[in-house]
Amino acid sequence: MLLSRLLLVAVLLLLVLAPLVLPQALVNAAIQMLIAALFATAFNVLAGQGGMLSFGHAAYFGIGAFSTLHAMNALGGAGLLPTPLLPLFGALGGAALGLVAGWFSTQRSGVYFSMITLALAELLHALAPHLTGVFGGEAGVSSMRMPAWGVSFGEPIHVYYLSLAWVLASLGALFFFTRTPLGRLTLGLRENAMRLKFLGYNVHAARVMVFMISASFAGVAGGLLAMNNEAGNYVLFDMRLSSEVVLNAYIGGTGVFFGPALGAAVMTFFGYAVSDLTRSWLLYQGLIFVVVMMFMPNGLSGVVLWWQRSQHGGALLARYTLGWVLGGLLCAAAVVFAVELLQRALGTDYQSLLVEGQSWPAIPLFGHAWLPGAVMTWLLPLLLAVAGGLVLRGVSRAWHELNDKEGA
Repeated sequence: MLLSRLLLVAVLLLLVLAPLVLPQALVNAAIQMLIAALFATAFNVLAGQGGMLSFGHAAYFGIGAFSTLHAMNALGGAGLLPTPLLPLFGALGGAALGLVAGWFSTQRSGVYFSMITLALAELLHALAPHLTGVFGGEAGVSSMRMPAWGVSFGEPIHVYYLSLAWVLASLGALFFFTRTPLGRLTLGLRENAMRLKFLGYNVHAARVMVFMISASFAGVAGGLLAMNNEAGNYVLFDMRLSSEVVLNAYIGGTGVFFGPALGAAVMTFFGYAVSDLTRSWLLYQGLIFVVVMMFMPNGLSGVVLWWQRSQHGGALLARYTLGWVLGGLLCAAAVVFAVELLQRALGTDYQSLLVEGQSWPAIPLFGHAWLPGAVMTWLLPLLLAVAGGLVLRGVSRAWHELNDKEGA
């Protein structure tokens, strides 16, 4: 418990001090990470705690964004409330849509619930381009942050601290919700809703309330995005955003309250850092999800819990962890090399250089020219993959033998 509190304090200090030393580009990335963390945590209240997997949560995120934009444009651009309070309208928009959509979707459970949420979100995505008075069509809706409370809100650092305040307050409210009777009841909805019904609880009403709470905080995240970008269009309802929040939450770990926030922050920064380096970054994102689900089903936060709950010493855990990391990096290097080389070899620019009857020209990659027809070119990723696999297998075998000896 003490370690968890110290870690939490360290993270808060890092978040407060980060924009003072980061360049402007990274401050903008940090804002996106905060927003993604709140969105994933709001989603996890419904999916991880309530056991209701939504495939259309971008609908409430987008509605929150447009609600905030219209509130910013009201009264001749003065806004219905001072700028720091405008995300409240994102919460109201998300809650209103969540109440309606939740009433319909929670009539069913399991895969049927997921399909209904997907259908409702896609319906809104299809209607949005035609409702130009609300969503602005192709151009979308734009606005401008107005000065308030002595702050201009014209610089990224102002938006960062505003977003940080809202994210921390929202995460605190969601954490408090998990400790309320309804929050405890949410776990019962996930584990055995039929038993709750036999005990006399109105299961449908409880599901609707949980759905609405999740949607309202997703709306806050959308409102923060609208204030950061000062614009938004119907792309906010795209299925890609709904799938991203699912991936982020499960990569972080849905079994821990802060797990989805961790996964969202890590994957958002990954997209920011890697998207400018390669066109295959979405492929890598998908591979990361597959690897985490296969070998770390509890997500990244499960690794933290493993460290806390393990009976072994920190030095021993660090040694095994470094072994797994080394093996994983070798395998990752093999995959990245093969993917990047194939991407360039199969690209239209390279294919236009090919001449029939002549050998394929060398491909520049990682500071070296590689011949696609050379055996050593493809032998390198194979050797990296084999070496990584052997390291992972050896470390895992040693770990199991250690646990077997202690268990005996």
